[in-house]
Order: sequence, then structure tokens, then C-alpha cells
Amino acid sequence: MSTVPARSVSGNRLVLYGVDWETYTRLLRALDERPGVRLTYDRGTLEIVVPLLEHDSDADFLGQLVRALTEELGLPIKSGGSVTLRRRRKQRGLEPDRCYWIANERHIRGKQRLDLRVDPPPDLAIEVDLTRSSLNRMNIYRALGVPEVWRLDEPALAFYALGPKGTYEERSPSPTFPQVAPPELLRFLRLRDTEEENEILRQFRAWIRQRIAPQPPLTP
Repeated sequence: MSTVPARSVSGNRLVLYGVDWETYTRLLRALDERPGVRLTYDRGTLEIVVPLLEHDSDADFLGQLVRALTEELGLPIKSGGSVTLRRRRKQRGLEPDRCYWIANERHIRGKQRLDLRVDPPPDLAIEVDLTRSSLNRMNIYRALGVPEVWRLDEPALAFYALGPKGTYEERSPSPTFPQVAPPELLRFLRLRDTEEENEILRQFRAWIRQRIAPQPPLTP
């Protein structure tokens, strides 16, 4: 690796070029005890990032909204956190800010190691773009076959679904949660400026229950 050129993109990011797959996997193992460091690999280019506090805070709260949605809607869920998603054949790999198996939860239940050669990718990934990646992470998600990505790029939140042509298409509402659209989640996310998070989650759960409550029959 001594011949690999490198350049610093920002205070929390380093990009290396000409990195082979074996070096990438060795770095993953070496940084296994450093969960705060994220690696993104795309056909020889490796980006190393240490996320900022605000970045992790937004990702964590969006994840709490996802979990609350599954609980209120009676859906199964398996959290993948920031597990490494990679395929050697695709020469791509990344760590989402958060990811979840929902429709495919039963296929991943009880697994201790993820192998995308045989296991389904997460049904939903969360991306927080407070500082833009030097790599096209959406293209990596596409290559790995992740069906849905929520992307928070302040001041906007967008839902993207993998379409039949193999490209991401912006969708509203969410394919996974047809009860919610981006502006509605963004409203609860921004309440954190004035209210504490448990209170916001209580409001969010009440809002979901109201959305899914059976409607009274029309009187003749």
C-alpha cells in the first residue's frame, strides 16, 4: 500500500486510489474494533470517513422512527446498524448509516455473519449526507441490490426505490411504509430543535396510530 497515492478531502475524510480488494478487506478487519470509522469502496477507490456527531444523531433518530413504524404496523424487523455490505464480484462495498431487513427479516434472522452471495441485502438503508462523499454511494447501493434508500440531504429528505430498470427512482410515499412521505418524517426530525426525543417519539406513534386507525363507516 505504500505506493497508493492519497489525498485529504476534509478534516474527517481520506481518499485512497489504486486499492485492491484484498487491501480493502484487510483494512475492514483492522478497523473492526473502530465502529466510528466508515469505509466505502468502489472498484479501486477507498474512502475512509469518521462521521460527525450531528451525522450520527440524525441517522439514529431516523432509525428510531423506522423501528416505531414497524412496531405500530406489526411488521418484523432486523437491524443491521452500519454492517459492511460488500460483494467482491461487484468490487464494491460500504457501510450504511443504518440499515434494516423488514420484508426479508425471516431470511436473516439468527445470522451472525452477512454474506451477500447468499443473503438478501437490507430492505431499507438510511443515508445522511451532511458532508458529501467523494464516491457515488447510491451507485454502490444499486450494485448491491438494496431495494430502498432514505437519503437525508439537508434541508431535504427523499425516498429512493430500485426500479425495474435497475436505477433508483424517487418515491413518495415509501414503498416499505406506504403510510409515510418524506415531509412528514422531516417534520418529526426537526422537532428535536425544540423538544426532547422521547416526547417526539410519543407524538410520532400517536400520529401513526391515527393514520392506520380504521375509518368509521359512512352513514347512509
